[in-house]
Amino acid sequence: MDLRIDYPLALLLLIPLLGYFVWTWWHHRKQLRKNQQIVFGIRLLAVLTLVFALSAPYLLLPVKEEQVVFLIDRSASVEGTIDQAVAFIEESLQSKKNSHLVGIYSFASDLQTESILTDSLEHVPELSEMTKESETNIAQAIQLTTGIVDLEKATRIVLLTDGLETKGDVTEQLTKLTNSNVSIDIVELSKEVNADVSIRSFTTPQVAYAGEQQQLETEIEATSQATGELYLYENDQLIHQEAIQLEEGTNTFTYRHVGKAEGLVKYEALVQVEEDAILENNQLTSVTMVQSTPRLLIVSDREGGSPIASALGTNSVQYTVMPSSELPNSLSSYLHYNAIIFDNIPGHLVGEEKMGIIEQAVKNFGVGFMMVGGENSFGLGGYFKTPIEALLPVEMEVKGKQQLPSLGLVIVLDRSGSMMGPKIELAKEAAARSVELLREEDTLGFIAFDDRPWEIIETAPLKDKEKAVNTILSIAPGGGTEIYSSLEMAYENLADLSLQRKHIILLTDGQSYTQNSYEDLIEEGKGNNITLSTVAIGADADGVLLESLGELGSGRYYSVIDETTIPSILSRETAMVSRTYIEDNPFYPVIYNAEGWNDLFKNGVPQMNAYIGTTAKQTATVIAESEKEDPVLAEWQYGLGKTIAFTSDSSGAWTGDWARWEEWPNFWQTAVSRLFPTYNDIAYDIRRDSEGSFVITDPTNQAAFLDVAVVDESGEELDVQSDPISASKVRTVVEADPGLVFFRITSGDGSIYQAGLTIPYSAEYELHPPNETLLTQISERTGGKFLEEPSEAFREFTQKSAEKQNITTWLVLLSMLLFFIDITIRRFGWSFLQTVRSKNLVSEKQVVEEETNVAQLLKEMKKK
Repeated sequence: MDLRIDYPLALLLLIPLLGYFVWTWWHHRKQLRKNQQIVFGIRLLAVLTLVFALSAPYLLLPVKEEQVVFLIDRSASVEGTIDQAVAFIEESLQSKKNSHLVGIYSFASDLQTESILTDSLEHVPELSEMTKESETNIAQAIQLTTGIVDLEKATRIVLLTDGLETKGDVTEQLTKLTNSNVSIDIVELSKEVNADVSIRSFTTPQVAYAGEQQQLETEIEATSQATGELYLYENDQLIHQEAIQLEEGTNTFTYRHVGKAEGLVKYEALVQVEEDAILENNQLTSVTMVQSTPRLLIVSDREGGSPIASALGTNSVQYTVMPSSELPNSLSSYLHYNAIIFDNIPGHLVGEEKMGIIEQAVKNFGVGFMMVGGENSFGLGGYFKTPIEALLPVEMEVKGKQQLPSLGLVIVLDRSGSMMGPKIELAKEAAARSVELLREEDTLGFIAFDDRPWEIIETAPLKDKEKAVNTILSIAPGGGTEIYSSLEMAYENLADLSLQRKHIILLTDGQSYTQNSYEDLIEEGKGNNITLSTVAIGADADGVLLESLGELGSGRYYSVIDETTIPSILSRETAMVSRTYIEDNPFYPVIYNAEGWNDLFKNGVPQMNAYIGTTAKQTATVIAESEKEDPVLAEWQYGLGKTIAFTSDSSGAWTGDWARWEEWPNFWQTAVSRLFPTYNDIAYDIRRDSEGSFVITDPTNQAAFLDVAVVDESGEELDVQSDPISASKVRTVVEADPGLVFFRITSGDGSIYQAGLTIPYSAEYELHPPNETLLTQISERTGGKFLEEPSEAFREFTQKSAEKQNITTWLVLLSMLLFFIDITIRRFGWSFLQTVRSKNLVSEKQVVEEETNVAQLLKEMKKK
């Protein structure tokens, strides 16, 4: 037990105080009687006690419990060493004492608990599954561990690792552990690798021109001699395959390529050999901006091609006509084009995943977008509340809903166990969108079924949309699948209602067998003006049955493989029940003054036959509208991209005289030119530094005014933190997985620059020996050591732990008590104590006399 103080300078107060007391004693010593000397001593002791309390003294009481924490590195760089680490801990636990608290934790990018601190641990538990193995964050693991343990107790962290940290800086944590009770021992782990081949770098030109020869350079590292194959891809298409001979060390291969692709072109290098320890380091990508004339993508499913392409002609802008089934799933594929036109394409053939990627291309990279009307477009195409609706200048809802026919809709949804997961969630979202498209006076019913029907919403006029939506979204999956009884309930609920339109939508992913006749049920329903559409979700659904039901029910059949198309299907079905979305009365559009379009309409406009009803958004620019004030041609700015809505069609069936108008080709040329973005001619230099950040250099010294957005290959916008370094440089920190990312840089004048960069595979997948320098630094700075034998983990602690017991309060109380004694004696004098003592003696004497008298009285009573 040790006595220590926190503020020793407070003891300097003793110098003047002791001087005062010595001086007083010296000058009054002859006058002080014995009793006064005692009071003087009490006062001196009280003052000394109070001054000592001001120095904050405390006692260090020894603590018997000691803590040993095992930290196991389970990142990719030590893959295959887990058994070695577990065996080491298992053997070391044999040396554990009763006074030891032991905990086991594992880490890679994050820390995971395997066993909490306990004094009863005897064996290593089965380790939990480790996620995010692509990073090693030793610093975070140590920081979190020191937050778990009791820092008042002697603590030993046994770190089992190779020391190859790829995230964080452990040296910062070591500074915090200086002079603490925590020491770190090291058990070095090393992954045994016989042979490995990795692509260390793959470079292509940052900027090239169409038709220019490009140099693709691949640098491959090999641990030993090997033979293999090198594959090079351009936009996921193989352009070169080569048998290669690898020597130990660095091997460089160069391929010269004249590319046909334009825009942001993705190149990829892949190497394959027979013996390869790490597959994750065999692939790298690179991006080249191939500058050329603007390119247009026209999406059309019409046989013989799109009428828009014919109107543009062959000598105009370069364009590609693509069916909706071939739309790509990656952002880089859309960035090949400067603008995209959907020519009467239904939303369920696109899917919301692709819609989301297109929306990112428009918003963050300035790609133009135009939707052209037809029976499969806008609201009738199922675009209600989709990313495409978000980017368009019009909403899918129409004005004047009071003109719509009375409608009864019953949705029959499969809620069997097989629908669990994304299927039922998307189906519920789709049903909720359908409800939002209905009017308050429309009739809604909702039946969910498994092995029996459950009437979730009774078929009745829709009174509370929000309540109906919440009810639908709360449905949980159930048991088996029985379709007929649920469909029968839906027909019965609609049969006797006096409505102009009655429609049932059936969604299921399973098969159901019944002895009842679907044909009789549907034929009877037709007599009551009820139609039926069916949606088969997944490959296991009974497509033959559902297709025949849709056909018999005078509705439509949809086969869904991509679950994200379900919401578009239901919103399309809900819209198609009311054909008043199509306005088919011939009219002359009203033209408004609009920059860029005025010259086209200066001589007037021809008659138009039909269009799809929509509603212009508040900030949209309406160039042409119908007599009912519905937009026919509207545009606006969405993020960096310009978008146009043309609610009539391109074939001439709806546009009427417009398709025979002499300005018809110019109309499309004008629309396309309005869509194209303005790109910056300045090539910003974007480089990745050693810390994984991106440094953007602006040759115009306007870096502080740059707006930077980063999107990954799947179209997800990433979090970006930008900090100016100088007038010409800005550092951008992006958290992204290895792969391709796309930068969009917008300058102060609104012009756009785009570039694609590669985030390479993590350093975890590079071959390096253990970082013994760092491991030595960790052990030496914390007073630990490299462990050779497992029993050393529980060796004697060189620095014993102690519990700090503060005694300041007790000293203050003692000082106060002494002061009260001093005051009492000075107030009442020693006679007070003598009086109290005398009274106590008298009281005791009286008690003795009374006890004697009682005893004598008892004796006399016994004699009698």
